[in-house]
Amino acid sequence: MSRVVIVRYRTRSDAAEENSRLVEAVFASLAELRPDGMSYTTYRLADDGSFVHFAHFDGEENPLATLPAFAQFQRNLVDRCIEPPAPTEATIVGSYNSTG
Repeated sequence: MSRVVIVRYRTRSDAAEENSRLVEAVFASLAELRPDGMSYTTYRLADDGSFVHFAHFDGEENPLATLPAFAQFQRNLVDRCIEPPAPTEATIVGSYNSTG
C-alpha cells in the first residue's frame, strides 16, 4: 500500500530560517539513510513563511517518524507557526516527470 501525505503550515517571519534549517537537517538524514520506498519534498512558498511537505511512502509506517532529525524538526514546530500544520492524505491522480 502506498500513502501520500501533504502538510501545509505558515511560520512566523522570524522563524522561517530556523524552520528551513531544521528541514534541511531532515533531508541530510534521509540522504545518509536512504530509506526504501519513500520520496519526500518540501517547498518554501514565495510568501517566505509558508511551507508545504509532500511525503510518498510504501506501507503504513512513515519512515520520517524514525528519524531523530525529524523529531527535532517537530519539537517546537507549533511554536514557530502562525498557521499550524494541516496534514492531509492525498490520492495521486496523475504525475508527469516527477522528481520525488
